[in-house]
Amino acid sequence: MAIVKSLELLNDGYDWIVDIDLERFFDTVNHDRLMNILHRTIEDGDVLSLIRKFLVSGVMVGETYEETTVGTPQGGNLSPLLSNVMLNELDKELEARGLNFVRYADDCNIFVRSEKAAERVMRSITDFIERKLGLKVNATKSQIGRPNQIKFLGFGYAEDDGGKYYAVPHSKSVDKLKRKLKALTIRKWGISLDERLKKLKELITGWVNYFRIAEMGRTLSSIDGRLRMRIRVVIWKQWKVPKKRYKSLRKLGATPYSARIAYSGKGYQVICKSPTIHAALTNKRLEQRGLVTLSSHYAKVHSITTS
Repeated sequence: MAIVKSLELLNDGYDWIVDIDLERFFDTVNHDRLMNILHRTIEDGDVLSLIRKFLVSGVMVGETYEETTVGTPQGGNLSPLLSNVMLNELDKELEARGLNFVRYADDCNIFVRSEKAAERVMRSITDFIERKLGLKVNATKSQIGRPNQIKFLGFGYAEDDGGKYYAVPHSKSVDKLKRKLKALTIRKWGISLDERLKKLKELITGWVNYFRIAEMGRTLSSIDGRLRMRIRVVIWKQWKVPKKRYKSLRKLGATPYSARIAYSGKGYQVICKSPTIHAALTNKRLEQRGLVTLSSHYAKVHSITTS
């Protein structure tokens, strides 16, 4: 919903973005300011006292207890709610100024029509956050930029030939996915193929489900090609000895001549790029074996999202 709203604003002409990054937000929430905000709505003193006790309950660092004089305990059930209570004050300020914005937790983007307006908003809102809310804006990570320069909730923005913006996974998100896929398909990892494919399915379905509203067909096809090759390498290694490899290739339809590749001394990747291996371990067979590809899952969930 946050990304869909941001696209609406961009395509309405608000294509300068003020990207505000709050420095260590959960660690820097001022207790007194937060309690003052809560006191405006909550009249029950026992509830307020309980919230205060939660905030100052302290944390364990190793085997040592440390007091918490600022911040909300990360991982606590109440922390996300309290953070939204604090940042609701920012929402109200932005609304009062008539600014277009999208906020999800502590990630906030403000959309304006010009660079000068963006600079003015960055200065004034930074002052409000630090002076009124007692939070710290990360000057290094906060920025003013065009849509193709901004990363928001893992997404980036691209522009089609007609000048309309659409969402894509940010390049950093794609790179992170590639690293995870590489770690799960390393051939030296001694787990069964079934377990490996299960872990890949969990990663792939979760990642694609999150980015399902984005346009990413070509990107996923490219990653899938690399993924299939790495799975072929894993299978080739698990066949271990030439005799087993030859027998397996013959069983999968390879001719006696082409199956002789089983006795080749070439490297794993060279062999697994060969026509013989591709003909034996086809894309269809890999999917039947249990490999869920990014493209196939994206085709399912993206069509549902856009229908």
